[in-house]
Amino acid sequence: MSTLALLWHWAPLLLSGIGITLWSWLLGSILGLAIGFAVALLRRLQFRPLRWLLRGYVEVIRGTPFLLQLFLLYSGGPFIGIRLSALAAGVICLGVHAGAYFAEIFRAGFESLPKGQIEAASSFGMTPAHILWRVSLPTMLVAIFPSIVSMLISISKETVILSIITVPNLMYQIQSMTVETYSAFAGIIALAVFYWIFVESLARVSALVERRLTFFMRTGAAS
Repeated sequence: MSTLALLWHWAPLLLSGIGITLWSWLLGSILGLAIGFAVALLRRLQFRPLRWLLRGYVEVIRGTPFLLQLFLLYSGGPFIGIRLSALAAGVICLGVHAGAYFAEIFRAGFESLPKGQIEAASSFGMTPAHILWRVSLPTMLVAIFPSIVSMLISISKETVILSIITVPNLMYQIQSMTVETYSAFAGIIALAVFYWIFVESLARVSALVERRLTFFMRTGAAS
């Protein structure tokens, strides 16, 4: 059977695997962004035990392999009463893993804000919440947007590892195809093409969003 015929025969399962891959990436990215932003905000509080705890989370997650974290949650979780499906464990682990990196990205964004800008907003009587949402967040998003995009791309590549705990993503379906057909070439090509198209599409969309965001900030500042 030719490569094209083989891919066509397996197309339904491969498309299903692509859907699971994209879904796990999307949910993991949203969870990671939420965790990272929350951690960065909480680390700004003047409560040392909490700051130490959050710093420990960031250092431990960034200092250990994602595969180890995945095994600990999925295989070790039942020993402490945490029983999750493969997909749920994969998404949660992606989010927790990415959250540590997003926390550092947001922390750097907060630290890059000009102090004079915050003081000026306070002098106009703005509350800390208004300063955060109306001044700090829009300003720092322009600076950290490329780093956020780079992390989103990294998360997409980490989804390959989820197949190890039987998440039926694209990698898992390609492994199944390889075992049944004894032909790895077609699957490797399909996997490479998918991730190249996905990463390229994400980069182009992100570049468009970044241009719009920068234009919006400039016009807003001018007005």
